[in-house]
Amino acid sequence: MQDENLSPQESLRLIESMINQAKNRFSEDGHLYLLWGWAVLVCSTAQFVLLHFFHSQYHYYVWMITWIILIYQVLYLRKKYRKERVRTYASNIIGFVWLTFLIMIFLLSFLIGNIAGADYYRHISPIMLATYGMPVFLSGVILRFPPLILGGIGCWVLSTIAPVLEYDYQMLMTPVAMLIAWIIPGYLLRKKYKNQIA
Repeated sequence: MQDENLSPQESLRLIESMINQAKNRFSEDGHLYLLWGWAVLVCSTAQFVLLHFFHSQYHYYVWMITWIILIYQVLYLRKKYRKERVRTYASNIIGFVWLTFLIMIFLLSFLIGNIAGADYYRHISPIMLATYGMPVFLSGVILRFPPLILGGIGCWVLSTIAPVLEYDYQMLMTPVAMLIAWIIPGYLLRKKYKNQIA
């Protein structure tokens, strides 16, 4: 009967194998990076156009589409997790990182609305940009995927630029953030996954 006690070297190999398995699965999730990246890019660009060029007071209504995408994501992940036989520790941690991000987005929107009052829109973009960087950066660290790490850092840099801009132009920082943090890494993850299964 094989001894169940692992040597330090065997333990390291097991951990590395688990991380590699999580990398493979996360590469498939490039789909959600691209979905959310393009959705947020389109919504933030549309909001800028509605406010800056048409002076619409309902410019924020474009974000209602994200509820449809959120429902799709829940159904997509539910189906995906049912097919998975084993979930690694790394993939579980990444799931909690993104859950924390969603909770923080809702909490910050609520808190800023109550604290900032009429200045809500002036403060929301820089804070959201800073928040976007957190799950992207941590996912990159966990998966050892530099494009995600750089994307997270890019969001933080943009969050420091946004406060010096007029509110209209602050909105344009979000499409840039989506490109560097979600869309480009999403395509790179998809390419990596296709290369792995080729």
